[in-house]
Amino acid sequence: MSFTQPDSIEWAAMSPVIIVLGAAVVGVLVEAFVPARARRITQLAIAFAATIGAIVAVAALWSGTRRDGGTMVLGGALVVDGPALVLQGSIAVLTILSLLVIADRTATGEDAFAPTAASVPGSDYEELARRKGLEQTEVYPLVLFAAGGMLIFPATADLLTLFVALEVLSLPLYLLTGMARRRRLLSQEASLKYFLLGAFASALLVFGIALVYGYAGTLNYGEIAAVTEDPTGLDTLLLVGAVLVLAGLLFKVGAVPFHTWTPDVYQGAPTPITGFMAACTKVAAFGALLRIYYTVVPGLQWDLDVMMWTVAIATMVVGTVVALVQTDVKRLLAYSSIAHAGFILTGIVALNPAGVSSVLFYLLVYGVATVGAFAVIWLVRERTGGSDDDDPRGSVLGEATHISQWAGLGRTHPALATAFTLFLLSFAGIPLTAGFIGKFTVFSAAVDGGAWPLALIGVLASAAAAFFYVRIIVLMFFTAPHGESDEAAAAAAADELSPEPGPAEPALVGTGVVEAGVVETGADVATPEGGVATLVAVRPVTTTTTVVPSEGFAAVAIVLCAAATILLGVFPQPVLDLIADMATFLR
Repeated sequence: MSFTQPDSIEWAAMSPVIIVLGAAVVGVLVEAFVPARARRITQLAIAFAATIGAIVAVAALWSGTRRDGGTMVLGGALVVDGPALVLQGSIAVLTILSLLVIADRTATGEDAFAPTAASVPGSDYEELARRKGLEQTEVYPLVLFAAGGMLIFPATADLLTLFVALEVLSLPLYLLTGMARRRRLLSQEASLKYFLLGAFASALLVFGIALVYGYAGTLNYGEIAAVTEDPTGLDTLLLVGAVLVLAGLLFKVGAVPFHTWTPDVYQGAPTPITGFMAACTKVAAFGALLRIYYTVVPGLQWDLDVMMWTVAIATMVVGTVVALVQTDVKRLLAYSSIAHAGFILTGIVALNPAGVSSVLFYLLVYGVATVGAFAVIWLVRERTGGSDDDDPRGSVLGEATHISQWAGLGRTHPALATAFTLFLLSFAGIPLTAGFIGKFTVFSAAVDGGAWPLALIGVLASAAAAFFYVRIIVLMFFTAPHGESDEAAAAAAADELSPEPGPAEPALVGTGVVEAGVVETGADVATPEGGVATLVAVRPVTTTTTVVPSEGFAAVAIVLCAAATILLGVFPQPVLDLIADMATFLR
């Protein structure tokens, strides 16, 4: 293989990528030269300007690409065609929504990230950094670097660029996963798991690229596809290489059996990063998988269908069944995302034009609901020292991720609970939500492509998955708020500890309390026998669930995601037609 210098570079065609990666580089310089007091607002301005600029650039390229089908740039390393623009536009929109959640801070001025991510958890240095109010503003350039890699990933036209883009989007995510302010050890453990398993998946991808190159003598998608049309004695080499390349991509989408990193990383990462990763990475990875499956190895359909069908079925079943027994909201949504990966794979396996447009639409609506759901989780917190009403100065802790802590949220904070319900209904595929339209389109494409058994399993898995979504909804709206049952139990325990006085005995009156099961002394009173007794009572458990006041960025993201979920569920046709017009790959 020899490197051929391109005669010219279509800078305009690469403008979405250039804007985002250029802003990321500027963000690094801001960290070095801008004073700390102005750093956050500067980074926010750069990040939002870059993502909005990327959307404008995609819009500027839209009509020309629809007219001529697209163009190859950088000597065939990248392709700017209809699917690439749809995916890049979706990634840019979802990145803006994610940035709103990432930028949000609570009323105490704390964001989701540790003040010094490199410090040892629980160390004096970390405590000093926390007291001084230090911030990790390098989060924003890291997010932009990841977003830039995601913009390149589905637009690659050769396997070498594919690997480079994979590392550009993955390395910042490894770092961001380990930067949580709360539960630092869990966050760092998740980061390490993500890095190690990601490195393993990258190794599979590189090995597959080597085998494919050994067979075809080229890394370009179009040239590989042309070579595969003529069978040779090395077809086994091509098949093994294609399987390994697909395995590396299936890891990024969280498909079974490459899903084991997903629940741990989703749970341990800072919640805003979890939303960004769950939405944008899926769009980019499925875009790359879609391009390879439709343009590079369509001639191997009969050989690869067995693997893809098996992975799709296992992904839907495992994601749904394991989600049924989860007690942590973030882990539940992690397994839900695994099941959704299986649903999307049914559209890919269809291998027809309807499959392309349906997958592109599904990725958009799933990403919007995912960002909104994790934005809600970011705001729902544990509070100690009192509730919102009786002790507003109580300490606000990390996210209340145990499902039992969401009991009664619909009574105490109905607007937020209603938004979360909307996102859950979209995940479940309930009519009049965008999720229903997404599932209907991918299953219809699978049926048209002859993969009706996959569509049938997908419908059954969706019906089973509705159980754990509805369980949370029932818990929020039809269960007593978290803490009320504890108060009732505590009152009963108090009755047992302090029996009613007899007719000849004075009543014992005191103020003693028990907190978290520990008895504390109260008022000393005289007993009929002449001794001294200490009355005890039980104070209810004071850890409650609350919605933390914040700067409002996350609330804006939730409103936008909820509006998009409703609009794309009620009036999906304009977006479906827009995507269908751009659903043809440039070969």
